Amino acid sequence: MTCASQKLSMTTILKPLLLLLQILLLSLLPRSSTASPATQAEALSKWKNSLLPSSFLSSWSSTNITNLCKWNGLVCDSTGTVSEIIISGANLNGTLAQFNFTPFLNVTRFDLSNNLLSGPIPSEIGQLTKLQYVSFYNNFLTGTIPYQFRNLQKVWHLDLGSNYLETPDWSKFLSMPLLTWLSFGYNSLTSGFPGFILYCQNLTYLDLAQNQLNGTVPEMVFTNLDKLEYLNLTDNLFQGPVSPNITKLSKLIDLRLGRNKFSGVIPENIGSMSNLQIVELYNNSFEGKIPSSIGQLTELLHLDVNWNSLNSTIPSELGFCTKLTYLALASNSLTGEVPLSLTNLTKVTYLGLSENNLSGEISPYFLSNWTELTSLQLQNNLFTGKIPLEIGMLTKLDLVFLFNNAFTGSIPSEVGNLKDLTQLDLSNNRLSGPIPPVLWNLTNLQILQLFSNSLTGTIPPAIGNMTSLQTIDLSTNQLYGELPNTISRLINLRSISLFTNNFWGNIPSDFGKFSPSLSGVSFANNSFSGELPPELCSGFSLQNFTVNSNNFTGPLPECLRNCLLLQRVRFDGNNFNGNITNAFGIHPNLYFISLNDNQFIGIISPEWAECGSLTNLEMGRNRISGEIPAELGRLPQLHSLILDSNELSGQIPSALGNLSLFELNLSKNLLTGEIPQSLGNLVQLEELDLSENKLTGNIPKELGNCGRLLSLDLSNNNLLGEIPSELGNLIALSVLLDLSSNSLSGTIPSNLAKLISLESLNISHNQLSGEIPGLLTSMVSLRPSSIDFSYNKLTGQIPTSKVFEEAPAIAYIGNSGLCGNAAGLSTCYSDSTKKKHSNTVLIAVLIPVCGLLLLAIIVAVLIIFYRKAKFHDEESRRIGETDESLIWEREDTSNWTTIAGSYGYMAPELALSMRLTDKCDVYSFGVVALEVMMGKHPREILSSLSLKSRAATPVSDTAEFLLKDALDQRLPPPTGQTAEEVVFVVTIALACVRDTPEARPTMRFVAQELSAQIQACLSDQFDNITISKLTGHQK
Repeated sequence: MTCASQKLSMTTILKPLLLLLQILLLSLLPRSSTASPATQAEALSKWKNSLLPSSFLSSWSSTNITNLCKWNGLVCDSTGTVSEIIISGANLNGTLAQFNFTPFLNVTRFDLSNNLLSGPIPSEIGQLTKLQYVSFYNNFLTGTIPYQFRNLQKVWHLDLGSNYLETPDWSKFLSMPLLTWLSFGYNSLTSGFPGFILYCQNLTYLDLAQNQLNGTVPEMVFTNLDKLEYLNLTDNLFQGPVSPNITKLSKLIDLRLGRNKFSGVIPENIGSMSNLQIVELYNNSFEGKIPSSIGQLTELLHLDVNWNSLNSTIPSELGFCTKLTYLALASNSLTGEVPLSLTNLTKVTYLGLSENNLSGEISPYFLSNWTELTSLQLQNNLFTGKIPLEIGMLTKLDLVFLFNNAFTGSIPSEVGNLKDLTQLDLSNNRLSGPIPPVLWNLTNLQILQLFSNSLTGTIPPAIGNMTSLQTIDLSTNQLYGELPNTISRLINLRSISLFTNNFWGNIPSDFGKFSPSLSGVSFANNSFSGELPPELCSGFSLQNFTVNSNNFTGPLPECLRNCLLLQRVRFDGNNFNGNITNAFGIHPNLYFISLNDNQFIGIISPEWAECGSLTNLEMGRNRISGEIPAELGRLPQLHSLILDSNELSGQIPSALGNLSLFELNLSKNLLTGEIPQSLGNLVQLEELDLSENKLTGNIPKELGNCGRLLSLDLSNNNLLGEIPSELGNLIALSVLLDLSSNSLSGTIPSNLAKLISLESLNISHNQLSGEIPGLLTSMVSLRPSSIDFSYNKLTGQIPTSKVFEEAPAIAYIGNSGLCGNAAGLSTCYSDSTKKKHSNTVLIAVLIPVCGLLLLAIIVAVLIIFYRKAKFHDEESRRIGETDESLIWEREDTSNWTTIAGSYGYMAPELALSMRLTDKCDVYSFGVVALEVMMGKHPREILSSLSLKSRAATPVSDTAEFLLKDALDQRLPPPTGQTAEEVVFVVTIALACVRDTPEARPTMRFVAQELSAQIQACLSDQFDNITISKLTGHQK
């Protein structure tokens, strides 16, 4: 061994010995000079003066030294000096900074618990080496725990719980061999398990709850601390499985591990810990089964495994724990029926089985044996059958929650025996029949919830006896009749929900007058009539007020204006009238208000801008007049502004463009002026309806920025100018594009072809001219019955697709120049008009037309793939209805996967293997070019060329047919220079549709060739040229 290692070894040995020597020397120091009644009195008086005044310390006075031992909170020994300081619950308020520890070196007990002391614990406490009992529990102490506590080797009780103490350097602590009680609970400790505790082998009580300790629990806790009777690690961040060695804590009575991150299974042999009375494992991630050995815990009083991931059945052995008073198995994934053995739990007072997948009926034997129950919680399960009549035997019940199950039958009248009941919730079951009359005699009931059943009958006058009632919810049933006047007697009522029933008549005129705490009222979806009670909101506590879909009349209660706590209000669907201008005030918490479908008059007050939480402001279909206040543009959270069908005038405020609207409906008013360009800032807008106004000017191209629009309706105005091509950028548009009944002119933008999700298009009754762009065939979601081009000045052939050809005649009426294969239209290309067309025209427009088609196809394919992935079957079916001209199928399966249903404009590598190359667009261009020249999709040529290129032996060559037979037969045969141009274009197109991407030209090459207008040199007569010859042509 080297000198250095010897020196290190000696240092390791001597360090603890020197520390013990230091403690020994401290204990041998003379005390007489410091521990006298006088010095102690002086020290205590000084500390008292640093605290806020306390009546408990009134006897502490420097003039009363001779009676020091009679001072409150002090105990003296035979020498007349203080040996114990016990000042608990005295409301001491201050710090320990001025406490002089030196005169109290002989003190054995120091108890300052349950006070208001703050600040750190002075390190000088380590001088009090004779201390046996220390408690600073329940104060406001801060800072780290002083490591000088290690000097207190005689302490058996140390309680620093319920403060704000922080983590020290645990490595500076030593074992405290006499310690039996240790509590650091309810502090701000972090990091791992305090290591020094592992060597305090006499511990019987350990509380580290309510901190932020983390990591795994050391194995030595279970192997070294075998005297533990109480272990509380609740509400920390401990993780990992609980060691099977926990069963070595055989003396443990109380085990609390709740609200941590423990995982794995509950130790199978937990039943061997036969002294256990309390087991709390709630709010962890335990999984698997509840061990059957738990039935061996015959002393068990309290079991809580709520909020885990246990997925077994309830073990029948649990019925052997006959002393159980608290059983909580809620919020797991337990299955099966409740075992009949639980009828043995005759002492149980709390039973919580909610939030599981338990099923079956509730046996009457359970209820007849659980007569001590005060809380029965079976909600959110799959229980069926009737509620047993025996429930009336549980006369100590305070709470019954059976909601969200499948109970049937009627509510047993025996419920009327539960006189102590304060909460009853049977909602969301399948209960039927009338509410038992005896239920209305439960005068202690505070919460009654029976909603979402099939209950019938009326509410009797006896409801007035339930003066403790705070919440009553009878909504979504089949109750009927008028409300009894006695309902106004419910002086503690806070919330009443009767919506979706068949009630009628007037609300009692004094309803709400005697219920000052009333915060929630919902009478919606009934047949109530008359006026709302004028004092319904006289307590000004209303937060949620919904009376929509009734027959109420008259003005709104004046007290509404002063209900500053309003959050949600619905008056829509009634016959309310009166002036709305000042009916409401400033409601900072109001987020939803709907006044739709009434007869309100007045103007929209600028004060609405002060309701800063508003997300929905709906006043549609009334008789409101005046202008739209520009101040509404200051509502930062407004998502829906519905003001349609009123008598609003003036211009649309440009400030509305500052909002974050999802929906804007100003239709059917008297609005004038131009559509503000600022509406293009509403990038989250999904629905815009400005129809049936008197708007003028152009359609702002900025509307093309509203990329989330689903529906756009600008119809029935006086709009001028052309349709902005930017509207084609609204690729999310799916419900409606309606620009009809305006004075729009110019041509229909080809860019609209990008709206492939659009289902309804109406541009009728305008002054539009030119042809309907053929590119609109890309709008694959359009329905024949939902397009309308009527009453314009359109000419030319309609697009050749199912949507346009199956549209009704009324869709094209009023356009004398249109022709095509559709009802009500003449056939195009008759003998008199055939000469007007030529292949030269096709070639002349090929480049720009194909460019637009190509853009539309690429956009369409990408969006269709996106929609297909997002909407699966529903959108797949829609895509499946696409024009068959877009579909083609490869027949050879030797090298290729059949792709029936793929789009015929896609390159094979993209359609078959989702491989995107720089030649995919070249292939698509070639297909479109061939389609332009042939007048139809070139599927036969493509299929034949593909087979030929991959066949090992010669195949039937469909490509041998003549070029002149492949061209559009509706056009005259090309001659001269036109014939040379046709051959050149077809040759280029065939090169573009080669199967192998590498064999295709680049798009730049194609564009340059077409732009240069190079002509093919015909070595053969045009009538003799075949497709096959052109596929081998090399320029």
